[in-house]
Amino acid sequence: MNTPGRTSAANHARLRLRVRGAVQGVGFRPYVHGLATRHRLGGFVANDADGVLIEVEGDEVADFVAALPQQAPPLARIDDIAVEPIVADCSTGFRIAQSTGGRVTTRIVPDAATCDACLAELFDRNSRFHLYPFVNCTHCGPRFTIAERLPYDRASTSMKRFPMCEACRSDYEDPAGRRFHAEAISCPRCGPQLSHGIDDIAAVLANGRIVAIKGLGGYQLLCDARDEQAVQRLRARKQRDGKPFAVMLATVDAATEIAEIDAPARALLEQVARPIVLLRSRQRVASSVAPGLSKIGVLLPLAPLHHLIFHALEARRPAADGPWAVVCTSANPSGEPLLTDNDEARADLADIADLIVTHDRDIVIRADDSVLAVVAGVPRFVRRARGYVPEPIRLARAMPPVLAVGAQLKATVTVTRGDEAFVSQHLGDLDTGAAIRFFEETIAHLTSILDVEPVAIAHDLHPDMASTRFALAHGLPTLPVQHHHAHAASVMAEHGVTSPALALVLDGYGYGSDGGAWGGELLSCDGAGFQRLGHLAPLKMPGGDRAAREPWRMAASVLHDIGRGDEIGWRFATQPQARNMPMLLDRADAAVTSSAGRLFDAVAGLLGVNTVQSYEGEAAMKLEALVREPAALERGWTIADGVLSLRPLLAHLIARDLDAVAAAELLHGTLAAACVDWTVRASRATGIGTIVLSGGCFLNAHLAEQIVRGCRSAGLDPLLPRRLPPNDGGLSLGQAWVAGLHLTQNNMVSGGTV
Repeated sequence: MNTPGRTSAANHARLRLRVRGAVQGVGFRPYVHGLATRHRLGGFVANDADGVLIEVEGDEVADFVAALPQQAPPLARIDDIAVEPIVADCSTGFRIAQSTGGRVTTRIVPDAATCDACLAELFDRNSRFHLYPFVNCTHCGPRFTIAERLPYDRASTSMKRFPMCEACRSDYEDPAGRRFHAEAISCPRCGPQLSHGIDDIAAVLANGRIVAIKGLGGYQLLCDARDEQAVQRLRARKQRDGKPFAVMLATVDAATEIAEIDAPARALLEQVARPIVLLRSRQRVASSVAPGLSKIGVLLPLAPLHHLIFHALEARRPAADGPWAVVCTSANPSGEPLLTDNDEARADLADIADLIVTHDRDIVIRADDSVLAVVAGVPRFVRRARGYVPEPIRLARAMPPVLAVGAQLKATVTVTRGDEAFVSQHLGDLDTGAAIRFFEETIAHLTSILDVEPVAIAHDLHPDMASTRFALAHGLPTLPVQHHHAHAASVMAEHGVTSPALALVLDGYGYGSDGGAWGGELLSCDGAGFQRLGHLAPLKMPGGDRAAREPWRMAASVLHDIGRGDEIGWRFATQPQARNMPMLLDRADAAVTSSAGRLFDAVAGLLGVNTVQSYEGEAAMKLEALVREPAALERGWTIADGVLSLRPLLAHLIARDLDAVAAAELLHGTLAAACVDWTVRASRATGIGTIVLSGGCFLNAHLAEQIVRGCRSAGLDPLLPRRLPPNDGGLSLGQAWVAGLHLTQNNMVSGGTV
C-alpha cells in the first residue's frame, strides 16, 4: 500500500486514490462518502473497471488515507491502495459519481448470508421489510449470482428489472443509511415476489412432504430431516440411493442437537458464506440422511427465506419436541446441474417436489453450496462454490492470461489475470449435455466479468474428457497437464511454492504419462515440469472402469494377487460374475492401476463394508466412519525401486479375518505410516523438504492427520490445500499454474499446442 506522509492542517491538498480488490457491491462508496464527510473533505468516489476511484481535497486528507483501510465495510477485501497528489480544484462537497467503464481489473464479492441488522428488520412488525424474503443491504445478500458484468451497479445485475419505489430510492440515496447504494435493495412494494406463502411452505414440510425453493444460487429441495419416510421418499424421487444429505438448522445451538460442534466448527458454520460443514453426527435425524457414515453435513440459514421457513415451522411444533432439522439439498435430477430457471424447475421437479416455490429475480450464474470439514486441525474444502467464489487465489508471480478447464469429475475452471487465479464454483461431473452447457456458460461468464481473453487453454492429459475436447476444439493454443502433476501444482500455486517440492498424491484415477491408470503417486515437481519417483504397487482392475464402481472386483484382485484366488467364488457368491473372475485376472492384458482409491475399495470389498457403490467414494467414506484410532501394522509394507506395496497388510487382513473396525484402523494407520516412510526416503534422496499433499484421499481426516503428523515429526514441511479441495475440484488451478509457468519460461505462444 502506497501512502503519503501526513500533512498539517495548514496544508490544503488533493489526492487521488486507486483502491483495488473486492470493493464493489459491499457498501464501499457510501463508506468512503461518510469518511470523507467526517473529515470535511471535498471530492468524489466512483466505481470503475479497476475498482474504486477516489479524489479527496482538504486539510485532513492524510487522516482520511490512514483511516480508509482500517474501518472498511465487513465484506470488503482491499488488495492495494495507490495514492498520488494532484492539483487542487477547490472542491468543497463530496459526492458519489457515476460509474465508468473500461477494461475490468476489479472483481465482485461472493454472496453473503443475511446480516443481523437485516434479520432484525425481517421480524420487526414496524419495518417495511417485515417478513420480506428478499431483504438485504450493503453488508449482505446476493452478489456473484446476480451479477451480469462489472462495474457492479444495479443496471449490471438481475435487479435491473425492478424499479425502486420512493422509499427504497430514499434509502438508496441516503449517505447515512445502511442501504446507501445497495444495488439489490427492494421491498414488498417494488421487489421480487414469491409464488407461494411461507405458511404454505411450512405446512407442506410439517406434513412430511417435499418442497423445492429457489435459493441464492439455484433451487433446493427441503424435507423434514427427522421424518424417515420423508427422507426415503426424497431419495427415491431424486434417484439418490445412498449419498448423504445436508441438514439445515435455525441456529448453532439447535445444530448441537444433531452434531458435535466445537469452537472451530461453530466459527465455520457462522461464516457469512454459510457453508455446509461436515461434523460428527449424534445420530438424531432419520437414518437415511447419511446412511453408514459417522459424519453429517450441517448448515445454517443463509437467505431471509430460510429464516422465515424456520420461523413458521417453529410456530407449528412445541419446543419440547426439539428443534426443526430440514434436509437441504440441490434440486436437480440425478447427474444434472443445479436448476435456476423457473420454467425448467416446474417441469423437472414436478415428480420430485410436492410444492415448487419460485420467485421472479433471475439467477445469472448458478452456484451450489460449499462444503468444508476440519482436517489436520484446520478447515478444508470438500467443495468450493457459493459464498467463496469468485474470491481469487493470489499467485507468486504474474503470468499470461490462461483458461484451465479441469477434468471430468468435480469439475471447475480457472481463469488467470495477472497474479490472480479465479477458480470457478463447483460444476459437477461433465457426463451430460446439460452439465457441459453449464461448464461452457461458466467459462463465458467468468471471462466476461473479469474481462479476460485467454491466450492458451490448459487441460487434462486424458484425450476423452469433455473438458479436453472443449479445449482442443476452441482454437487457442493448448497445454495438456498430467492429472497428478496438476493436483500437486494446485497446492504449490496456492501456497506460493516456487522452489522444487515433492508431491504425495493419493487419488482415485488419473490418466498417466504412459497411458496407464495412475492414482497413488510420488512426484518431484520443479517449475512447469515433474518426475515420477514412485507409485503404489499396481493391482489388476477386472472390468476396467466397472471395478471403480464395484469394490468386490478390487477385493477379488487382491485375493488373486496374494494367491487366494480360489476364494473369490464363495466370498462373492452373490455376484454373478464372481466365478469367472479368476479367468479375467489371469489375462495378461488385464487393466492395472496404482490408485489409492482402488486400494480402499479392495479393503471395503474384502470386509463386506461395501461391495457395490451407489456414489463415488462411498466405500472409502464408510471405512473412514469405522475408525476410532488408526493403528499401523509393523512390517505391513515394502518399498522397492520407488514402488510402495501394502501386500503384507492385505495378506494379514485376510489371514486373520479381522472385524471391520480393526481392519479399517489397520488400513488407515499402516497406509499413513507407509506413505511417511516413502516420502522421507525420497526427501533424503533428493534433499527436498517441502511436501505437497493432494488427491481425493486427503479428504480422509484420519489419513491426512496421520501423514501430516508423521512428516512434521521427520522434519519435513507438509502442505495440504486450504483454499481449494484436494480432490479434482482443485485441478484447474494446478493446470493454470503449470501452463502459466510454461508460457512465461518460453516467453511465447504459438499456434496449436504450446
